[in-house]
Amino acid sequence: MRKSLLTLGIIAAAAAVPAQAEYLYGWGDMSVNYLDWSNGTEDRSGGFKNDFMYLELEGGAGFTWGELYGFADLEFQDDNPASKGDGMAMSTKGSIAVKTGMKELRFYAQTYSTENQGFHARNTVAGLSYNFSGDNWFFNPWAGFHYTNTSDGAWGNDQGGFAGLNGGMAGWVAGYNFNLGEAKFSISNWHETEFARDDEYLTVNGENDDLSYNGAIAAWWHATDSVSTGVQYRYAHNKLGQSQTDNAIIYTVKYNF
Repeated sequence: MRKSLLTLGIIAAAAAVPAQAEYLYGWGDMSVNYLDWSNGTEDRSGGFKNDFMYLELEGGAGFTWGELYGFADLEFQDDNPASKGDGMAMSTKGSIAVKTGMKELRFYAQTYSTENQGFHARNTVAGLSYNFSGDNWFFNPWAGFHYTNTSDGAWGNDQGGFAGLNGGMAGWVAGYNFNLGEAKFSISNWHETEFARDDEYLTVNGENDDLSYNGAIAAWWHATDSVSTGVQYRYAHNKLGQSQTDNAIIYTVKYNF
């Protein structure tokens, strides 16, 4: 978990560096979440995947030079064999998009890691992104080179670790806000596709195709300015340590700062 805490520190430091830049907006929330894997996913995983609760701290900010985003999840996975006796796990993500000066084109980078006392896995991407947006919507696609680092025993297997370039990754984040009467709602989607992945990585992680996808679709009710609740459909294929399709429902309650 020390690596995840270091990542969060780097994200915070990056936000503080551009002191001469103009701050445009910022947001943050903390949430309680329950991830409920489908019965089929649990069966296909051979007991590797079980339902769990997690706490999340999330935030983002916009500046004249670009945008920052990050989250940290504290996961309670007592029944997960991959935890290897330690039911606490941490997942973190940080991203930065720096304006190029060519309309809405950005230099883009993100890093995502998950770890506990038994293993770690980190995926880092560097490339380009583009911001499309309107009054109530946004769509931000991105693509880049993909670097992966996993420890021995990552994702619950003992095939050894992997560290190196691992093909490419492309994806997007999107959202739409709308009202029904006086009630405020939104829908959101994040998606990632990995391609041309290294054969050694596939062997280590129990996956059998160099192409994968991974993401979530969510519907949110913004009950008040401070409280939101939502349901997310989580999906993955040839990812998360197995070649089959995974899916889950995540139930979330957020407190918005």
